[in-house]
Amino acid sequence: MVSYASTVKKELTGLEVHPEHAKAELSAFLRMNGMLALKNRRFSLDIITENPAIARRIFTLIKIAYKVEPTLLVSQKMKLKKNNQYLVRLQTHVKEILADLEIIDENFAIKTDVPQKIIDSDQRVMSYLRGAFLASGSVNNPETSRYHLEIYSLYENHNDAIAQMMNRFHLNAKTTKRRSGFITYLKGAEQIADFLRVIGAINAMLSFEDLRIMRDMRNSVNRLVNCDTANLKKTANAVAKQIDNIQLIEREIGLQELPEKLQLLATFRLENQEMSLKEVAEQVPDGPISKSGINHRFKKINEIADKLRNGQEPF
Repeated sequence: MVSYASTVKKELTGLEVHPEHAKAELSAFLRMNGMLALKNRRFSLDIITENPAIARRIFTLIKIAYKVEPTLLVSQKMKLKKNNQYLVRLQTHVKEILADLEIIDENFAIKTDVPQKIIDSDQRVMSYLRGAFLASGSVNNPETSRYHLEIYSLYENHNDAIAQMMNRFHLNAKTTKRRSGFITYLKGAEQIADFLRVIGAINAMLSFEDLRIMRDMRNSVNRLVNCDTANLKKTANAVAKQIDNIQLIEREIGLQELPEKLQLLATFRLENQEMSLKEVAEQVPDGPISKSGINHRFKKINEIADKLRNGQEPF
């Protein structure tokens, strides 16, 4: 079964990309998932994924942004696993591309902060967040799980930058430490839907909203049913108590010993045990009586029954 997160990522990998926006998206993906190697005095850059659509996306982003065609390789991960691994390998212009994306500095040291030219542009921020989600993001199915979306980062300052970029769109993103890294996460259903819209997953956003509405509707119906059931149970218990107390009084002293109003009510209740309190109040022989009035009379009957149980004088 395809996960909801996979559906979101599949949609994202099919979006058209402007060359400048390609750089922002690529910058996020390489900063989070790129592996740099030096072999025979030549640098190579590898990106490994089990998602063929993401592999094609990276291949396309590099080709669009830098007119360079990387190598795309496929291999089986393990003999016992059916999933293939897809390797996008860049072996030319590696240093120039990483420097242009501000992933390395002039000394070839890795830079973990987000470039200012991305921060200064809403469109580049949206593209960067799209790349970050494709690289290490996940989102729960709104129909079967609690609402939760997260993006994992290895570096705290980069994680904080992702949260700040999300909050640029009023998403109320939070951060926390996780295992050997950090995550930025969203918990609100509306915020998750807005994030999907921001990164361009419009169909996934609409699907999310549909599932969320259906789930919330089911929850509301369940709450109403549970509330109705609880009320019915409460009412049934109250009626049972009334009948039990009236029958006790009838056995011990006889209903004729009750004051006239209580006697009328007790006799009527015994003859109409299925009636609701409202119906009893409306149809009792000396009625109709207000809700507070009928409750007051039953309270008196209950007090008389309690005294009889305790061996006390009822009046």
